[in-house]
Amino acid sequence: MKTKKIVTLGMFTAVALTIFVVESYFPPLVPVPGIKMGLANVVTLLLLFLYNDKESFTVLLLRIILGSMFTGQAVSFFYSLCGGIACFFIMALLYRIFRGKYCILISMCGAVFHNLGQTAAAWLLLGSYSVLFYVPVLMLSALITGFFTGCVALGLSRRLKKLGYGKLDD
Repeated sequence: MKTKKIVTLGMFTAVALTIFVVESYFPPLVPVPGIKMGLANVVTLLLLFLYNDKESFTVLLLRIILGSMFTGQAVSFFYSLCGGIACFFIMALLYRIFRGKYCILISMCGAVFHNLGQTAAAWLLLGSYSVLFYVPVLMLSALITGFFTGCVALGLSRRLKKLGYGKLDD
């Protein structure tokens, strides 16, 4: 792996991790468990649109692992992993289907699948169907937060492309 690629991915990992840790200190937006802005997902989207799914997935996994370690929330690791993987795979699939267009729609779908992945994790850990009562609220919040993160990622990707990002050689 070339030095430029390692440094660039390290920088994006540090940015995503910083956003994740800072966001963990914000008070909840609403009194429903599991609803956050998901601002670190902006980095996942950027990497998907600027580079490829391999780099995006690598940074996502590093952020989840390191973020759980740095915030001291071992239980949240499983939730983040399930949500992050579900989110990533639907975004990568839609990115290929739409040929790199519709960043905001891809972000919104990713947020929905992130919440579905976390709900599945909660159901597995708790063994209770009561978590399914949160799904309608989680879907609405996912559409709102996904729209916001998609707008941010779209704007940033346009600016970063002008600055020459998006060209990593193996």
